[in-house]
Amino acid sequence: MPAPLIWIGGAMLSAYTANKANTAYLKRKMLVDAMPGESQHISVPVNGSIVTCGIYGVLDHTGIWLNGNIYELSGKGLVRCLSPNRFLGDRSGSKIYVACNLANEPLFDTDASARAKDLLFTILDYHLLKQNCHKFVARLLANYELDITSFSDLNTFLSEFFKSPIRWNMTGIDNR
Repeated sequence: MPAPLIWIGGAMLSAYTANKANTAYLKRKMLVDAMPGESQHISVPVNGSIVTCGIYGVLDHTGIWLNGNIYELSGKGLVRCLSPNRFLGDRSGSKIYVACNLANEPLFDTDASARAKDLLFTILDYHLLKQNCHKFVARLLANYELDITSFSDLNTFLSEFFKSPIRWNMTGIDNR
């Protein structure tokens, strides 16, 4: 019985190590200025902003801000609209971060928020590694499918899409 626990622990350690290496790469390439939790600046999301929260200190979950709520792709493939507290509710992260430029202004795309609203309550294919929340957010922004599988991939895409290094600022929304 302990073998599965060892495998899970090994997988989490591997993901954590890969995440740290990807973060260092993104910073070296000046695609990301500050990852979630590194900036103490508070920025208020606007419609079409990209938001994230942590999951067990290893993964990140992303969505699109619209009218004080967050549109996300759930683990069952349902596109749903959640309050910020519900967005944090089933995850270990206690804070929501918003993607900003170097002037601490939220990066946003109103077309992405309109596309999210249009997809509300639809069921999409979901796969943790191949068809996840990061790919969903990128698809809303680009309006076509992209090969995005990780938070690192999403950060690279966001930096290119908005033509700015990404600074993940706190939103002031805290679920402690």
